Amino acid sequence: MTSEKEKMLTGELYHAFGKELSRERQKSRTLIYEYNAIHPENSKRKKEVLNELLGEAGGNLTIETPFRCDYGYNIKVGKNFYANFNLVILDCASVKIGDNALIGPDVGIYTAGHPLHHSVRNEGLEYALPVVIGDNVWIGGHVVINPGVTIGDNVVIGSGSVVTRDIPSNVVAFGNPCKVHREITEENQE
Repeated sequence: MTSEKEKMLTGELYHAFGKELSRERQKSRTLIYEYNAIHPENSKRKKEVLNELLGEAGGNLTIETPFRCDYGYNIKVGKNFYANFNLVILDCASVKIGDNALIGPDVGIYTAGHPLHHSVRNEGLEYALPVVIGDNVWIGGHVVINPGVTIGDNVVIGSGSVVTRDIPSNVVAFGNPCKVHREITEENQE
């Protein structure tokens, strides 16, 4: 029999409030509570908690507090990762972020979604689709990245954007909904 966790991780409709997933979210919340309460000068303990919480973390990792996520183990970040204050990652599915990522304040990365039809939604079912963010990406403040989105390498996402569709590599994109506005070329050294 397929567990609710297996359904969640494969993009099927699932019930999020069963025992297994509730227990795993509680473990994550306990670690997040500790992480958000660690003294800012205790970088060693912050690193230890993040390494316990996240699925993978490259070297030179900074996530400013407060930080929130659902499970943690579905989050994989590359080296040289910096996230400013109030990052929220709903990681019911995989969230993969490449090397040299900069994330502005108040960013939301959401893999979780709910059925459109109320009768299915009212049964407590939801789904999750992975998010992939490439290398050398800068995401401005107050950006929302929706389930199932892939952002390519060397991308800048402008502040306040709502990313609902894939964004190719080497572009500046912004808006609601987020759209490509120009390519980034070797001439763009500013």
